[in-house]
Amino acid sequence: MATHTFTLPPLPYEYNALEPHISEQIMKLHHDKHHQAYVTNLNAATASQSEAFKNNDVKAEIALQSAIKFHGGGHINHSLFWPSLCPSSSPCSSPSSAPSFVAAIESQYGSLDTFKDAYNKLLMGIQGSGWGWIVKRNGRIEMEVTKDQDPITTGEVVLGVDMWEHAYYLQYWNDKAAYIKGVWEVINWETAEKRWGGKKVGDVRV
Repeated sequence: MATHTFTLPPLPYEYNALEPHISEQIMKLHHDKHHQAYVTNLNAATASQSEAFKNNDVKAEIALQSAIKFHGGGHINHSLFWPSLCPSSSPCSSPSSAPSFVAAIESQYGSLDTFKDAYNKLLMGIQGSGWGWIVKRNGRIEMEVTKDQDPITTGEVVLGVDMWEHAYYLQYWNDKAAYIKGVWEVINWETAEKRWGGKKVGDVRV
């Protein structure tokens, strides 16, 4: 069983590019420390899994599954998250950059504002740590919460928002609503449009 070495993807913008909505301090901590930790621990877990496989140690393989799920999910989720954001001064932060996706939103929800309200409610309702996702399934928009670092495993992720405290606490403290409002200012609608059209952006592949 060959092992694959996962690597930390570079941010597609500078650390301070999302200010004032997401601070440089948060981006450095979030990307360089938290995401890197998921990558490091995923590589360690998959290397141990490979060794257990070679030794026919099924118990050890089973014992490693929770670590692979957690750290693998953390790597997948953050790799999707970074390109879901862009500077608020860039054209990619405007919904006009996603005509097909916005048309689907308006067809299904009636208006962009109604869609945003529904997503905000989903994000605010997350208890503890988790993610709020916009997923395309069978040509329709679905909203879904995953706990901790569980990844989306069916459908195609269009957008996702990290609701772990490490994503916002240094700047927004416990004001999740203000963080969500800030995220809307830096959503990368170009990425959403590409993903809605079936293009992979930020996906982790072995």
